[in-house]
Amino acid sequence: MAVEGMAAVGAGLAVGLAALGTGWAQAKIGSAGVGALAEDDSLFGQVLILTVIPETMVIFGLVVALVATGFI
Repeated sequence: MAVEGMAAVGAGLAVGLAALGTGWAQAKIGSAGVGALAEDDSLFGQVLILTVIPETMVIFGLVVALVATGFI
């Protein structure tokens, strides 16, 4: 019973901390990207890709959470 509770706590931490890190990274990249787009509109594709890349951290956190709780 305690093992399942600790797995749930670990899963929550995995997703929560990954989401915090992603939000921080996307805030920094997004503000820099808006500044770059104000200077040159042709950078839109590159800025979009750079903004999406940190989202993979949350996906990895979700996979770790699913493994920790035994769904995978």
